[in-house]
Amino acid sequence: MLAAGCADKPSKPDTVHYATGFGAVGRDSFIWVAREKGYFRDAGIEIDIQKGAGNVPNLTLLKSNQIQFAAMDLSGAELLAGQGRFTDWRAVAAIHQQTLVSIMTTADTGITKPADLSGKTIATATGSVSEVLFPAYAKLAGLDPATVKIQGTQPTALNGLMAQRKVDAISTFLLSRKALETASKKQVTVMPYSDYLKNLYGNVIVAQAGLIGSDRDLVQRFTTAALKGLRYTLDHPQEAAEILNKAEPTAAIPAAVGEIEAMKPYAEPLGRLDEKRVTDGLAELGISTLTPAAVADFSFCSGTPTVGCS
Repeated sequence: MLAAGCADKPSKPDTVHYATGFGAVGRDSFIWVAREKGYFRDAGIEIDIQKGAGNVPNLTLLKSNQIQFAAMDLSGAELLAGQGRFTDWRAVAAIHQQTLVSIMTTADTGITKPADLSGKTIATATGSVSEVLFPAYAKLAGLDPATVKIQGTQPTALNGLMAQRKVDAISTFLLSRKALETASKKQVTVMPYSDYLKNLYGNVIVAQAGLIGSDRDLVQRFTTAALKGLRYTLDHPQEAAEILNKAEPTAAIPAAVGEIEAMKPYAEPLGRLDEKRVTDGLAELGISTLTPAAVADFSFCSGTPTVGCS
């Protein structure tokens, strides 16, 4: 009944260090759920969860062997690998089947489509995937990126800048829509990058390439347990948010529930990574120096259903 590569758990647990995509928020709650529900324990894994800080910090931790697994935005990681930086990693399962990067603005700006952004100022996290992907998005949307001013800032400052109308729009993850509506007390317009960049995955689970080579069984057990946590989280948002809050009290339960509910449409088929989509995504990013095998291992969660994968 188990998929190939899913062996019995070892007599002594393997200790694994993992970094979330960014901090302790709803989109990352599944990893705490998997730990709380005993999925890692049942797989013979003792997991240390660290709060990540984005692609570059997480990839740096992977490179220095301080962690073995992490969540991160696949497009951003591919762009870095295409530059010859941080290449010792592979995506093993998808968390989000599409990029969740978007442009968001409040209804009072009158901005309703990408062309309306010409001559406007967009705030985004400095050096983030939102900033890096904007030129490709703009060109496909018929907008000259040179006509838009990009204002870099701290991720936590984005909603405040928009709510106070210090910028015309922000570029961030669409899961933050509810938070922006709360901060601005206004209706929010969302323009997803995925309307034009259709083959890009969002967050994925990555593993050290060296670990895949030396201990595929551990990678399979980890991936299966993590995806069980993701499945439970999507099916039980309130409980998942409470588990997250119990582990990380600064994570507000309503905000976490909102993120989990918002990510539901983008999480299916659960975990699956498709080689053709990764190939087409690399082409959309203009990366010709990488093959799909250089950024993903499709044997853990491919198009064929396995334990934990749809």
